[in-house]
Parts: sequence; C-alpha cells; structure tokens
Amino acid sequence: MSPNIDLRLLRYFIAVAEEGHLTKAALRIGIQQPPLSQQIRVLEKELGVTLFNRLPRGMELTESGVALLADARAILAQLESTVAGVRRIAAGKMGRIAVGFTESASLHPFVHSVIRAFRAAAPDVALKVEETNTHELVEALRQKRLDLAFVRSPVGDATGLTMETMLVEEMVAALPVDHPLAAGVRKNGGKVRRNDSITLASLAEESFIMTRRPSGPGLYDTIIAACHAAGFSPRVMQESSKNLSTLSLVAAGLGVSVIPASLTRVNAEGIAYLKLSDAPELKAPLHLAYREGEISGAAALMREEAIKLGAQQKRR
Repeated sequence: MSPNIDLRLLRYFIAVAEEGHLTKAALRIGIQQPPLSQQIRVLEKELGVTLFNRLPRGMELTESGVALLADARAILAQLESTVAGVRRIAAGKMGRIAVGFTESASLHPFVHSVIRAFRAAAPDVALKVEETNTHELVEALRQKRLDLAFVRSPVGDATGLTMETMLVEEMVAALPVDHPLAAGVRKNGGKVRRNDSITLASLAEESFIMTRRPSGPGLYDTIIAACHAAGFSPRVMQESSKNLSTLSLVAAGLGVSVIPASLTRVNAEGIAYLKLSDAPELKAPLHLAYREGEISGAAALMREEAIKLGAQQKRR
C-alpha cells in the first residue's frame, strides 16, 4: 500500500536534516522537541525506512534520508510554485484572456488605453483579440470563446450577459468638406471649433450613408430614432460594413453620416465634422460585456482597469 504522507512531515524532515539537530530544528519551525521527534518517527514508519542515525549530539541522515531530502525539497518547491501559479491566475496575472470589440469600439482611444493598462499590469497573460460585429461578439461570449467584449449596444436578447457602461460619447455629423453646411469648418482649416454645429433637422433632405445594421444595430437604431425625433426619416442611400468605409463614402461626396465623436480622430481627408445642436439624446455608449456570474481572474483584472480609466475620463 502506498504511504499517505502529510506534507507537514516533509517540512519537519527537511528542517531536521538541514539543522542536523532536533532541538535546533524544533526552534526553527516553532514546535517542541518531543513532538518533532515523534513526527519524524511517524514519517519513518509511513515509509518503512530509517531516515536518521540518532547520534549523541545530533541527527545524521542515512542513505535513505539523503535520497529523500532531495526529493522532499523538489516536492515542496513544486507545490509552492503551483500554489503561486494558481494564485497568480486567480489574480489575473497569469493564464489567458480573449477579448472582442466592434470596429467603432476598437477605434476609441479608451479601448486602447484599457488594453495597454492591462498589459502593463499582467504582462504574462496570453491576450487574444477579435474584431467583429456586435451580434457575433455576443454569441462568442455565450459560447465561451470570448471572456470580455467592448460593444456599443446588445443585439436583441442579452440574457445571461452583464453590460457595464464604461462611457457615453456624443455623436457628430460627417459631411463632405465641400458641403454648404461645412463652410465654417473649411474656413477653420478643417478643424471643428466649439461653435461649429448644425441641427440634425438640417440634414432631412440629405442622402445618408449608414453602417449596416447587423454590424452595429445599437448605433443604427439610435440614429434612426434621433432622425424621427427631429421630424424626418433619413434617406439611407448607401450602406457599408465598416465605419471606415462609411467615412470613405462621405469623403467621396456620396452623402452624409452620423458617427461617434471618437471616429473624428480618423485622419480622413475630405470630411468635415460638425456637432449636432438639436439632438441631445444622440449618444454612443460603450459597454463592457461579459457572462453573468462568470469572470476569470484575467478578465476581472481587465474590467478593473476599464472601470478605473472610465472613472478618470468622467472626472475630466
């Protein structure tokens, strides 16, 4: 029958072997000498061997004891390494994490900042990223292919998912730079000033370019609802699969669009960006999504970094 050895006995054994004396070993590990001597005998009985020669002035390892000492040290070192490893995984310092984001979210500097902060806090975590539309991100979360996802708004039923709002940004109009409504921007060298704004209603007769609804249903529905609130139904003449493609079509003079303000950071020539003065409800939220009641150590750490950075932005 294989012996069932308490790891504590191995620690006692190592202390006696290294000190070569029961009294010194007892002082080192903080127990009395008689119980320590008894525990060594328990270990010898479990193994069926003599580990020490009892000398008048100390303890001397037998050949079996010498062999056990090397293995005992290795066993305890491996245990300590394993414990440290699982604790680092639980703390988000080791392991792996899969993160997804929509295209509009990936272009927001907040997302870049979160990933940089996470990498600095957990450089040993294997990070996998995926960019796709909101619907596919939600499905990937449900199927446990992703741990976290930065999305604008959920698609349909978000049961089983937690959606935490990290920030909310304004949406702005994107017009061809030679559009009559963009005259003020042209005079300012293409830069939007505080008073460079138009009304959403002023775009009622324009041709709209929209990112297809399956790619970004939350923003799509928000824009349509805002146009209805402004008294018109937008004439959607072109649709694209990506926000960057939408901006390219605007730059080509094929129509106008409404985009999250963060996309104005894209260095696209031929586009004028103007604020919308009559659509206070036209906002673009950025959510962090994950499965309810299930978040790994690494995912929890990234969430903490996101909340921290979100709070910093709100204070600005």
